[in-house]
Amino acid sequence: MKRWLPVATVGLLLAGCASAATENGLRLGYLGNLTHATAIVGVANGLLAKSLGDTRLTTQVFNAGPAEMTALLGGQLDAAYVGPSSALNGYVRSHGQALKIIAGATMGGAELVVRSSIDSVAQLKGKTLATPQLGNTQDVALRYWLSQHDLKTSTDGSGDVAIRPQDNATTLDQFRAGKIDGAWLPEPWASRLVVEAQAKVLVDERDLWPDGRFASTDLVVSTKFLREHPETVRRLIAGELATNDWISNSAVQAAKTVNTELQRLSGAKLTDEEIARAWGQQQVTDDPLASTVGVQADHAVTVGLMSAIDLRGIVDVGPLNEALTAAGKQKVDDAGLGAKQ
Repeated sequence: MKRWLPVATVGLLLAGCASAATENGLRLGYLGNLTHATAIVGVANGLLAKSLGDTRLTTQVFNAGPAEMTALLGGQLDAAYVGPSSALNGYVRSHGQALKIIAGATMGGAELVVRSSIDSVAQLKGKTLATPQLGNTQDVALRYWLSQHDLKTSTDGSGDVAIRPQDNATTLDQFRAGKIDGAWLPEPWASRLVVEAQAKVLVDERDLWPDGRFASTDLVVSTKFLREHPETVRRLIAGELATNDWISNSAVQAAKTVNTELQRLSGAKLTDEEIARAWGQQQVTDDPLASTVGVQADHAVTVGLMSAIDLRGIVDVGPLNEALTAAGKQKVDDAGLGAKQ
């Protein structure tokens, strides 16, 4: 199979120009992962563009969340689908000023997969594991989980377990070549290692959370864009709700749509076994699951990847709750992370 591209562009990418925002456009970022199915389907089926009306949608696809947040903080994106840990890092880096989490997208869809000879966490000592990027949601999850088992890690790759943040395609190649012993990955990469490279699951992250529910992808928007274009943000949220409804009601076709788009972006198509396995590991959701975002922040602070900060104000579910109420659906909770009183 061809290597998956670390960065791809879709639509009318604005070439990284920080000043390129137009009065009648929205620049959206997301990752080329199955856990970003809402964005992938919404763009491919035109549901997001339809909801935005006359507002021109442009998109950029990233390999991992930290790079995506750098683009948002640099003014190259107005909104982004991103993992909570990356959103939290962006919030901290901007001293709580740059972004708001305004909706969910996906819960679940992340696993620690390892060599078949590894049966316990104790056997990971002295081993090398990979994550998509330093400080991304899976990187934080792995470091925190290891710390709970008294295994030390460090950002320079030393410690009881060496962690190697790298492109997901590189991880697959290196696992096959015997250069790493496993990885904590989002879908479809965990399933690709299982199916293509005979890795086995040591940890399904859903097992670490109450009722198996945790945010793996949320929708964030720049604070400036939300302030200046609130109606556009409401339309974006409406487009997400329509997309998630379509995914939930047309799961088979949605999976095919995502697989087609991933092949277009990367040149590599998932097998039927891979897409079926990966699809079953996750679920779309409009709820940002703010309570789990707060816990993920605590995890990042614990492993030294984020400074402690007052997170009140990082979540704004006002526009989402308006849309949910209008659709006859139940409101979601900001878990105390809404605007400071």
